[in-house]
Amino acid sequence: MHPRYFDRQALTACWREGLLAQAVLHAPGRGYSRHPQLERFRATPDPMAAIGCYLAAIVDEADARGYRFAREKILCPPTSAIAVPVPTGQLQYEWAHLLRKLEQRSPDVARLWSAVDQPDPHPLFTPVEGGIASWERLPG
Repeated sequence: MHPRYFDRQALTACWREGLLAQAVLHAPGRGYSRHPQLERFRATPDPMAAIGCYLAAIVDEADARGYRFAREKILCPPTSAIAVPVPTGQLQYEWAHLLRKLEQRSPDVARLWSAVDQPDPHPLFTPVEGGIASWERLPG
């Protein structure tokens, strides 16, 4: 999802988790090196550049809100745009998941975005036709 849709908790968590993903991609074998969502980045020609673009969009949103995330923690700051495909089914799945979380902890934010049917993806991702990604761990 585009970070604009995140509440404060989601934006902060996304930044922290993105930094952890960056550490794993930078030094394989550390932390959650087999986390399925890392496949998104590993599938790119330059995983460090991809995670750098991902983190840059998160910190851009934080800056826009007046938060102070440490941009200097991005090991590979973006120098050009990268486009990573994301299946439309995955985007919809993540959107529904985010809305459920927002309804629980930030109802005002959930109401703000509840009328959005086709959310914008994170700037790193370009929607392509398809279902839920094969790496996604579905409940039950």
